[in-house]
Amino acid sequence: MSEITIRTLGTDEWETYREVRLNALEESPEAFAASATQEKNYDEDFWRARVERSRRLVAEDGESIVGVVSVGDRSTEENRVGELFGLWVTPRLRGQGVAWKLVQAGVDQAQQEAYKFLIYWVGTDNGRAVAFASSFGFRPTDSRRPMKGASEETQDEDEMAMVYPLGDDPAAVPSSVLDQRHS
Repeated sequence: MSEITIRTLGTDEWETYREVRLNALEESPEAFAASATQEKNYDEDFWRARVERSRRLVAEDGESIVGVVSVGDRSTEENRVGELFGLWVTPRLRGQGVAWKLVQAGVDQAQQEAYKFLIYWVGTDNGRAVAFASSFGFRPTDSRRPMKGASEETQDEDEMAMVYPLGDDPAAVPSSVLDQRHS
């Protein structure tokens, strides 16, 4: 493995985002609410709008994109809140620090955009993801929601909000940050 670099896609790189997103959906369908079949049919305008509404960060190994994560805005009137979502790393590089670099870049992006908190929804039954997020510094909360895009196999599963405080007081997480209307 060469040096992994992380960069934010520009709004004109919608085709690059489309390619990595479809790769992620095809390789790890159980990890996402959408399916590759659904998203393959979306047109250029859809993909352009998607790239413009959230920051899309990609991990590159030389010329190859090997991972992706997104940072979106879930702010309320009271708080600037970001949401980390869509984390995926190609299987051959899992467990080698790529996800860590992507999440760190997402945290850095959220801090640059003056968010006070970063929320990451994780499946309560996904022990590996919960352990990863916890080791990074995300804290579990009592906030739960049904798994997005649940199939018959996952219809009874929940996701929990994990929070990463970005402000001066890491203990201060107001309940409005976890308001379900912003999930």
